[in-house]
Amino acid sequence: MSPVELGMASVGAIVILIYLGVYIPIALGVVSFVTIWFMRDNFELSMNLLKIAVGDSVMEYAFATVPLFTFMGLVVSKAGLGGDVYEVMSTGFRRVKGGIGMATVGANAVFAAVTGSSIASASVFSKVSVPQMLRYDYNPRFAVGVVAGSSVLGMIIPPSAMLIIYSFVAEQSVGEMFLAGIVPGLMLAVAYIGAIWFMGRFFPKFVGGRPAEDYEVMPWGEIASKTLPTLGLIAVVLGGIYTGWLTPVEAGATGSLVALLIALVRRRITLKGFWEALLETGHITASILFLITAASIYSRMLGLAGLPNELGDMLAGSNASFFTIMFLYVLLMLFLGTLLDTASIILIVVPLFLPLIEPMGLSLVWFGIITVVGAEIGLLTPPLGISCFVIKATLNDPRISLKDVFLGALPFAGVMLIVLVLLIRYPALSLAILN
Repeated sequence: MSPVELGMASVGAIVILIYLGVYIPIALGVVSFVTIWFMRDNFELSMNLLKIAVGDSVMEYAFATVPLFTFMGLVVSKAGLGGDVYEVMSTGFRRVKGGIGMATVGANAVFAAVTGSSIASASVFSKVSVPQMLRYDYNPRFAVGVVAGSSVLGMIIPPSAMLIIYSFVAEQSVGEMFLAGIVPGLMLAVAYIGAIWFMGRFFPKFVGGRPAEDYEVMPWGEIASKTLPTLGLIAVVLGGIYTGWLTPVEAGATGSLVALLIALVRRRITLKGFWEALLETGHITASILFLITAASIYSRMLGLAGLPNELGDMLAGSNASFFTIMFLYVLLMLFLGTLLDTASIILIVVPLFLPLIEPMGLSLVWFGIITVVGAEIGLLTPPLGISCFVIKATLNDPRISLKDVFLGALPFAGVMLIVLVLLIRYPALSLAILN
């Protein structure tokens, strides 16, 4: 077999192994290692490239953003800030048709800005939002669909684990990726709220719900006590990065300290909870470390095989336009999204398409936003929509099936696709804050 054929076979083998349940870094790393060995018939070369992959990825200073932002998100979750923000939002929207759904989106957007995790958002708001919506006779499918749809904001609004992973794979600035994610994340949140209003206006049966009879205006003092800690934390982290006062690593460290102080002052975290957060941070950091290392040797394998160049020549030979390339890219991500998780999609497709995008003079920061938004749609699509599985497992309600969760999330996946098209058509939306 030629190097290109070996490279194509290895990509197929990686997808199949991941789909069969093999741990992602193992599938990426082992297949890439063996492919390099076969291509060059040199075991020592494979070992040397593996050593370089480790040195060039996780030993970088910027990798410190991973444990710091992970720890900050876990402490914020344990401190119950997500529930507090939701209470304030639901008070403001409760009298509007679909208002509790709108409040869930708004609260998720704020919560995403301090956690960066779709899974954490899905878990928290399944507990605080879905029971509240069911209490006011909302359609169960709509209730779980709102939580599933808005949970993906955690991977787009910074700080985001997926943006960090992309920045390592594409060798881009973590700080620039964070800033580029703000406008698209807010766009998606506003689009979700608009979609809920539209569904409430034209498809009231799908939304359901009744006006809140026990509506009470929350005092301003209570609103301040529930929102100012979260808003202050967001201002410290993103404001520090935007003004240049803090590097992403320093912002992560400062945010972790502020989040810990908030949790201690509010007496929301115990010594046991602190230790659990440290352990979970270690587990998550180690898994991302293996992902990045495996992705590094995978990209080197693709380079040796010449697969990206072959793909570029093929598209150039067909005179494919920019929009044709992006259409194929999005189509590939949507297909893989039905089989693989977001991290797997980023690690597999980005090294293939980067050599095509760079010669076109396009921003790799913008390309990263497109990649993350496109891959996140997979969190809402069967059969592997991870957010939907998390919601089903968290609720453990026999009245709501997995099918209900997927059908409820479908309109929000459609909204994400519309926003993705706008981001592709108008790159300035992603780069506005950077310019």
